[in-house]
Amino acid sequence: MLSLLGLHHVALICSDYSVSKQFYTQVLGLQVLRETYRAERDSHKLDLAVNGQYVLELFSFPSPPARASWPEAAGLRHLAFAVADLPAAIRWLETNGVPCEPIRTDELTGRQFTFFADPDGLPLEFYAV
Repeated sequence: MLSLLGLHHVALICSDYSVSKQFYTQVLGLQVLRETYRAERDSHKLDLAVNGQYVLELFSFPSPPARASWPEAAGLRHLAFAVADLPAAIRWLETNGVPCEPIRTDELTGRQFTFFADPDGLPLEFYAV
């Protein structure tokens, strides 16, 4: 029987590496663990962490195809980040020019959440814990 230990990381491909790097590091505050440029693929790879835990690989490739994102397209629906203070997190995003959807309440848990998008339109979520 397979015994998974947990989720290791999520990999994203961005269309503009410098814009996405700035968004994920400066706006969302993820920490850079390692940054690599692979000349043979003309590709950047940025390993990012939340509170020291490796969680996200950000890749760039020349001219990546667009991915359907909205509305409920098949495949990855969104990435959710846990936050302690949802209103403060929303204010931070809006201060940085990132609009958020109205706050909703999860009918199963009673927790509040909101959605917003990264520079490529990938749906992201802040979920109050």
